[in-house]
Amino acid sequence: MMDYLGLGAFFLITFIAAISGGYFRPGDFYKSLNKPSWNPPDWLFAPAWFVLYFMIAIAGWLVWMKDGFALALLIWCIQIVLNALWSYLAFGLNRLDLAFYEVVALWTSIAAFIFAALPIDQTAALLFIPYILWVSFAAALNYTVWQMNPETVPRGRT
Repeated sequence: MMDYLGLGAFFLITFIAAISGGYFRPGDFYKSLNKPSWNPPDWLFAPAWFVLYFMIAIAGWLVWMKDGFALALLIWCIQIVLNALWSYLAFGLNRLDLAFYEVVALWTSIAAFIFAALPIDQTAALLFIPYILWVSFAAALNYTVWQMNPETVPRGRT
C-alpha cells in the first residue's frame, strides 16, 4: 500500500510542477514574437508534457523505491523545481534570455538524473530519454526565439 501512496505522491509533485506551465501561459507576449518555421503548433505542447510528466513521476518513484532519498532522488527534485521555473521565467517575466540559461540547467539536471539512476533502475533512466530529447528541442527553440527577438531582453542585460 505504501508503494502506491508513494507513486501518488510523485504524481502529485509532478502535477504541482505542471501547474506552473498552466498558470504562466505563452499568451499575447509569445504570440507577438518572431518564431522559426519549425516552431510546433500550440496544441502539441499539452499532450507532450502530459506524457512526459507521467514518465517523470514514474521514474522518480522507481528510484525512490530502490534507493530512497539518495543522490538520484535529490537530482530528480532539482529537475522538477527547474522544470516548474521555466514557464515563470519565459512567460511570467517574459525573459527568454533567463529562460534559456535556466533550461540549460534543467537539461543538465535531467542528464545527471539519467546517469545517477542508471545503476539503480534502468527503466527510470530510460523514462528520462524522451524528456531530455524534448528539453533539447525546447532549449533550441527558446534560444532561437530569443535571438530572433532581441528586444525581449531589457536594456543593459544579456
